[in-house]
Amino acid sequence: MKTLIPSLMLASLLATFASGCATSQAELQAQAKVSKADAEKTALTKAPGGTIKETELEKEHGKLVWSIEIATPGERDLTEVHVDAVTGEIVAVEKERP
Repeated sequence: MKTLIPSLMLASLLATFASGCATSQAELQAQAKVSKADAEKTALTKAPGGTIKETELEKEHGKLVWSIEIATPGERDLTEVHVDAVTGEIVAVEKERP
């Protein structure tokens, strides 16, 4: 038997979920001691001549990190650099397909 969720209830659930995400992002921002600009500057040391494509603040393996995707001229793959948002240290560098 299928259960249908009334559209008003669904809208309420979606609004609650969306506000929870915004709050989480604000909480992450409050915890970060390293600015986005400083994290990007640090990340570019791993991809000289690269261009920042995307930067996100997220929890990875229990650590708050800036996840920065960098495109480098002449390379198809992107370099993803994780910079610890509290200490400013590089904690991971990976190549990924766009």
